[in-house]
Amino acid sequence: MDLFARAGYNIPEPSRGYFASVDDEKMSVILFRAQEMSRYVEDGILDAGLTGYDWVVENGSDVQEIAELVYSKQRHVPVRWVLAVPEESPVTKPADLAGGIVATELVNVTRQYFRDKGVEVKVEFSWGATEAKARMLDAIVDVTETGGSLKANKLCEIDTVLTSTTRLIANKQAMHVKWKSRKIRNLALLLAGAIDARGKVGLKMNVPRAALDKIVAILPAEKSPTVSALAENDWVAVEVIVEEHVERELVPRLKEAGATGIITYPLKRVIS
Repeated sequence: MDLFARAGYNIPEPSRGYFASVDDEKMSVILFRAQEMSRYVEDGILDAGLTGYDWVVENGSDVQEIAELVYSKQRHVPVRWVLAVPEESPVTKPADLAGGIVATELVNVTRQYFRDKGVEVKVEFSWGATEAKARMLDAIVDVTETGGSLKANKLCEIDTVLTSTTRLIANKQAMHVKWKSRKIRNLALLLAGAIDARGKVGLKMNVPRAALDKIVAILPAEKSPTVSALAENDWVAVEVIVEEHVERELVPRLKEAGATGIITYPLKRVIS
């Protein structure tokens, strides 16, 4: 909901049910589990949807990928499905699991993973609490962002089975409808811009022309600032986008170098 708000869409979280309102007359919103989303998009029940690459692969869904949106619950990084065993297990590589039992929610991908390696295992579907089953069976394949949950359960990663990010996907027939295609691609642009803006701020200041070179040298080298003339010929306005964690170190240095009227402001979207 926060991401869509940053992209310019007001979608209040529904108090109950799965249908949400949206302030766009050409859109309607319904909430499905990520695990199901690609199937409904493939069947044309939905024109587009947000889900993980992992579930598109797991379902074998024939959909059109519109955009990769790299964000997760905790960090702006991909998530990983990892093969894990208890720390005390003698298993150190996938081949050691031959003849064993592996629990996971990502059944089809896991079966294909072991087929590709020529290792015969029994893959069982896990309805949840997968980490707890690692000591009941031989291994698990579970999703992780930071690895913290695995460490807390004293599990050891053996291999990465699949790396996944969120994708905006669309029904292939819907993308042949001109207005729908444009709407979906515009949505992708705005959502990507909202993600790019996270963790960044705009920085604006007034700078004496005599100190401009010194100020520009302090700013991050990869950022090209916008420099605008002011009514007073001896001064210019400088504006740049920087990482939020950089801004707190940057502002005092800019002040010392002669910048005044320094303003920082949050960003909703950054469109590259």
